[in-house]
Amino acid sequence: MPLNLSISRETQNLLQRMYRESRHHQVRQRAHCLLLYSQGLEVPQLLQVFPVQKKTIYNWLNAWQQRGCAGLYNRPGRGSKPTFNDAQKAQIKQWAKRYPRQVKRIVEQVKAQWDITVSTDTIKRVLKSMKMSWHRFRRVSGGRPDPAEYVQKQFALDCLKPLDEAGDIQLYYLDEVGFSLVPTVPYGWQPIGETVEIPSQQSRRLNVLGLMRRRGILESYLSEQSINSDVVIACIEAFFPEVSTHPIVIVMDKAPIHTSHAMQSQLDVWQARNIHIFELPSYSPELNLIEIVWRFMKYQWMEIEAYRDWQSLVEQVERMLTGFGSDFVINFA
Repeated sequence: MPLNLSISRETQNLLQRMYRESRHHQVRQRAHCLLLYSQGLEVPQLLQVFPVQKKTIYNWLNAWQQRGCAGLYNRPGRGSKPTFNDAQKAQIKQWAKRYPRQVKRIVEQVKAQWDITVSTDTIKRVLKSMKMSWHRFRRVSGGRPDPAEYVQKQFALDCLKPLDEAGDIQLYYLDEVGFSLVPTVPYGWQPIGETVEIPSQQSRRLNVLGLMRRRGILESYLSEQSINSDVVIACIEAFFPEVSTHPIVIVMDKAPIHTSHAMQSQLDVWQARNIHIFELPSYSPELNLIEIVWRFMKYQWMEIEAYRDWQSLVEQVERMLTGFGSDFVINFA
C-alpha cells in the first residue's frame, strides 16, 4: 500500500471532474478509485468495486503517488504493438477492393507478402478502422452516358420541374418493371442466431408500366404478358385521350421498346396533341424518378408475405400502386 497518500480537497474536486467528464474510460476508473481510497476504502473493498487484480489497484495508487494526475494516463508505448503499419494497412485496403468478398484471400496475401499470420477477424478490424464496411453491392447500368448529352438533358429536366410545379406543363416519368416470386431480398432486423427465411420459387412475371408525376400521381398498367412498343403506345393513348391545354412531357429512357419504328411514327401524332417525349441519355436511370418508386417497392414497401404465392404478390403490387401518394409516399425534393 502506498504510504502518505494524501489528497487535498482541491485535488478531490479535480478528480471528481475527471471521473465525471473524462472521455477515457481508464482515466475515469482510476480517478474513481482514488476518490474512494481517499474516503477510507481499503484495497480489499476496492476490489469489490473494480473488476481488476490486486496488483492493478496498487499500480494505480503508486502511479498517483509518483506522478500525480499524469499517473491517471497510460504512458506512451504501453499496450500491445499494432500488427500492421500505415503502409501495410493501405495495402490491405487495396487487396479488399480487389477481393471484396474474399477475406481469407487477404489473409493469404498478408502471410505471403509479410510472413504475418493473422485471423480473418483481424483483417475485418483493420478494414473497419479504414472506413470500410460489409454491405450490399449496388447494381448499375453496364455503360456510361455521353457526358455532354447527360449535362444537357439534366439541365433541361431541371428547367422543366419548376414549370411543372407552376402548372404550366404536366411532367410525367414513364418506365416498366417486373415482379415475380423470386424475391428481392433486403436487409432487415433479425434476432441474433436466427435467420428470417423468405420463400423463393419460380413463377410467371407480373409486368408493370407506370406513368408518374412528382406530386404523388401514378398511373399504372399491369400484365402477365411482355410489355412491348404496342403496349406503351396503347397506354399513352389511354392515359391521355384528349388534347391537353398544357404541354404534356413524358420522360423515358432509350429502351428498344421506346425507340422502335412504331414509337417514332407516333411522335408527330402526339406532338399535334401537345404530348412531347423527353428522351433520356443512355445509361442514366437516376434521371428517371419513377426508378426510385420501383426501388422503394422492391426493397422497402414489399412485405415478406407477398412472396407466399402468386395471388399474394399480385395483391401486394396492386396495393402499392393504388396507395402511392397516400399510403406509400416519397419526397422527391
